[in-house]
Amino acid sequence: MWALYALFSALFAALTSILAKIGVENVNSNLATAIRTVVVLVLAWAMVFVTGAQTGIGGISRRNLVFLILSGIATGLSWLFYYRALQAGPASRVIPIDKFSVVIGMILAFVVLKETLTVKAVIGGLLITAGTFVLIF
Repeated sequence: MWALYALFSALFAALTSILAKIGVENVNSNLATAIRTVVVLVLAWAMVFVTGAQTGIGGISRRNLVFLILSGIATGLSWLFYYRALQAGPASRVIPIDKFSVVIGMILAFVVLKETLTVKAVIGGLLITAGTFVLIF
């Protein structure tokens, strides 16, 4: 089931990029990011209440909360830079550079999370890196 969720994530991420490129035209990129963030906030909290997940708020540890907050900061910074890049550059070049986060995420998973480094992961990461450079140059 996780693979289906990942596929939907990729589909909506692609739509996000195209819709954002259209939406950010003649709009300050920070303002556009703020509007998007409000929509995401409302949608996320709606899902919390629809699924009854709000009952788990009290069980969140201090450590989990710190890392969720740090993740939120990283997300916000990513979105701010992404919208500015989309506003300034062609989507067909901005999107592949943004998706290079896959390789950076893999490296961080191996270094920070101590996940197992496999030959398949190295080859895949190198291919993604090569593909990113082909698309941007």
